[in-house]
Amino acid sequence: MDSIYITPEHEQLREQIARFIAREVEPHAQAWEEAGCTPREVLRKMGDAGLFGLMYSSDYGGAEADALTNLVFAEALSQSTFGGFIITVLVHTDMASPHLHHAGNPAQLAQYMPGVIKGRTITAVGITEPGAGSDVAGIRTTAKLVDSGDGDHWVLNGTKMFITNGVHADLYFIAAKTTEARHGMSMFIVEKGTPGFTVGRALKKSGWLSSDTAELVLDNVRIPAANLLGEENRGFYAVMKNFQTERIALAAMAVGHCTQALKMTLEFVRQRQAFGAPLFEKQTIRQRLAMLDARVQAARAFMYQCAWRVTQQHDVVQQVSMLKALTGELVNEVVSTCQQFHGGMGYMRETAIERLWRDARVLAIGGGATEVMLDEVAKRY
Repeated sequence: MDSIYITPEHEQLREQIARFIAREVEPHAQAWEEAGCTPREVLRKMGDAGLFGLMYSSDYGGAEADALTNLVFAEALSQSTFGGFIITVLVHTDMASPHLHHAGNPAQLAQYMPGVIKGRTITAVGITEPGAGSDVAGIRTTAKLVDSGDGDHWVLNGTKMFITNGVHADLYFIAAKTTEARHGMSMFIVEKGTPGFTVGRALKKSGWLSSDTAELVLDNVRIPAANLLGEENRGFYAVMKNFQTERIALAAMAVGHCTQALKMTLEFVRQRQAFGAPLFEKQTIRQRLAMLDARVQAARAFMYQCAWRVTQQHDVVQQVSMLKALTGELVNEVVSTCQQFHGGMGYMRETAIERLWRDARVLAIGGGATEVMLDEVAKRY
């Protein structure tokens, strides 16, 4: 499992997260699944442990680490078998708050970033809509600048769908059209409780049960002109830039699920007796697991190479798109096969392999569906 990119500091981070998961997550997470969300208390504890600002400026309490360290963090989180907890954290650290980090002006950073890093201000990002998922440019939410007499304000109208952390977040980064051009959108900061900004409904999912997912409604939401995040009409490019961080994190989650599934399945087939011998003695089973392990280790090596290329300022859009497509499909194959080898027990809600099977499915959809990722690859040949 070692990598040439791993340092002793990375190993210390991995061990710190393993201890945190063993102490604060695994004993309680089944109750979180039933409740439909991860408690904000555990997120505050992660913030207090310094785990929410790895790549952010020390001016606000961050560690100023690089993309490799962030990858170690994301992969280490997947030592947990509760995908809902993992995605709750990764949306905050790798998918939502980076918009503030990359594009926030000094006043915005000073106002919000300390709370984000400490886990007191949990974030969500509102891009996906009922008619626009992987096709980001297809969003229909609008933002219009108006002079209300007491200063300029933006007025937002639209609906966002499938928003992770959508129910319980404190701070939202919302994409909205600001020109008629296909890519003419901007990003905005919207605080929880802003008049007209509501949770339309909490959504029920097949997996990731301990994460809250929502439909968001923006009905004449009036925010100050200063809540524009980054350059006006350049939001599409900000979203595209952040997708690289997001997709590496999702790949880490997929590889982590693969690793956990293979580990628990190897333990199971060595103990499970069938036809007078352990299942591991069946050549088909052990060879199948060996091949899956080889493919997972190859994907992991590619993942670390992608993160290293980010640290070297390389253009990684094609490679990260490959990685997202590869790992999203691989995790579904690995977890499904491992579940099959668990037999009937693998279909029981009480088992971790069944939970991984449910949680893995969305990794070929969320953050860019496999088919969209492969088109991104092909366009760059």
